[in-house]
Amino acid sequence: MATAERYFSRGFQVSLLAEGAVVGLIGGGVVTLYRIALSWAESTLRGALASWAAQPFGFLALSGAVALMMLVVGRLMLWEPCTQGSGIPQVDAEVAGQMDMPWHRVMAAKFAEGTLTTLSGLSLGREGPAVQLGAMSGKAVSKLFRRSRGEERVLITCGAGAGMAAAFHAPLTGVMFALEEIHKVFSAPLVISVMASSVVADFFVSGVLGVKPVLTLAFMNDIPHTAYPLVLVMGVVMGVVGALYNKGMFVAQDLFRKIPVERPYARIAIAFGLSLVMMKVAPVLLCGGDAIVEMLQTPARDYLPLVIAVLLGKYAFTTICFGSGAPGGTLLPLVVMGALTGYAFGGIAGAVTGMPIHYAMNFLVLGITGLFASSVRAPVTAIILTFELTGSLDSMLAATVVSICSYLVANLMKVDPYYEHLLAGILGVSTSDERITHAASGSKIIHTHMVETGSPIEGKRVADIAWPQGTLVVTITRGGKEIVPRGVTKIQAQDRLLVIMDLANEDQSEGVIRELCRSGLGLRGR
Repeated sequence: MATAERYFSRGFQVSLLAEGAVVGLIGGGVVTLYRIALSWAESTLRGALASWAAQPFGFLALSGAVALMMLVVGRLMLWEPCTQGSGIPQVDAEVAGQMDMPWHRVMAAKFAEGTLTTLSGLSLGREGPAVQLGAMSGKAVSKLFRRSRGEERVLITCGAGAGMAAAFHAPLTGVMFALEEIHKVFSAPLVISVMASSVVADFFVSGVLGVKPVLTLAFMNDIPHTAYPLVLVMGVVMGVVGALYNKGMFVAQDLFRKIPVERPYARIAIAFGLSLVMMKVAPVLLCGGDAIVEMLQTPARDYLPLVIAVLLGKYAFTTICFGSGAPGGTLLPLVVMGALTGYAFGGIAGAVTGMPIHYAMNFLVLGITGLFASSVRAPVTAIILTFELTGSLDSMLAATVVSICSYLVANLMKVDPYYEHLLAGILGVSTSDERITHAASGSKIIHTHMVETGSPIEGKRVADIAWPQGTLVVTITRGGKEIVPRGVTKIQAQDRLLVIMDLANEDQSEGVIRELCRSGLGLRGR
């Protein structure tokens, strides 16, 4: 009883807000150090390439150093397997209650791995690891204050938002990403807690590294309304590109899994070896891609063939790095590829329609919005990211149009959302469960419900739940995959239930199921 009173008290909500701010301070500090380490690694690599290029044995020495770093990274991946890949799917699984990562090992290994992969030039970003580092900071705070598992997941969500905010220097993007992608539930106290964490983290990182955004993008002029048919076309194009982007990434991951070696060295050796090739033939493709965005700051039509070549090269390099399971994120490369695609679209549209070249910067930004919305399937986060990267509300209308169109087109192409697909792989989701045999009678209506973290039915079997009379759980969507439930199927946090019920009892049944799916953590406003 005391626990229930604590969950539903306003005092608990205030303490959660304060703890969220502590998470933001710690997570922001860790990610700030991580960004400093990555900046040092990238500048050191560029300096080594410039100084060693003229040395007879310079590249040979560089190859030896990269091979050594590959061995260290592989060893760290064996020491802590939860650090493979970007880290965001692992955070999703942790919040869903399906993973229990050792926060201290993950933070130590991920920090070292990210620094070494950047120093080796792999086409990976900082945002995914930053989200995982922030999330583990939230878990550390939970352990410090001895919070329950349910409260711990909320603090992990706060940490994930703090990590994203500190990585992009975009606090609102951090808030929306944590809610839209990680927790998948919106409530006023939860939003406030995540906002406190993200704002504190952003304040910390801006105090150390300055207030300049990670990527500075600016419009020359607003797109005229007469050109909005092009904006619609771009939304469709970005939806197709986002679906193809995801499909290629998933295929690469499946191909790497066929390598008959349990140890990760055989897989990541391909990525590290390709990085050495890129150092020789295309150094602009190395690391996350900040140099590419800088290259695009001056619009020119004669850039178009180069932009398309860089886009294809960046995608191929990133796909191989991602597929190998090397520790590192793909969000910054995704943002860079969205910028390249948008720039190419603007250049082609200008050549066909005679539109001035200075609008290419507008389409560059819209490309980021469209690819983020279609690949990650987080359209609201994509729009807010556009606003925070440009510092202007002028792009909001066009960004919204592109985000909606690209999101819908990608869904229609039936390609899994990026992180949901990766989460399904971690959870080993199967769709082979048999359908529940009992059925309701009479006129029917269908509703969907999201199972919130800490809800009364989380962890229970379908057969053990007191469903309202005349209702039937038809499917459960988990990690982007549909499961046809049996009586023994256990409900998990973030499951989306498709429920069919009698029309005559709709209001009563809907109210009961809504309460069954609601969080027991008192995170709804009272």
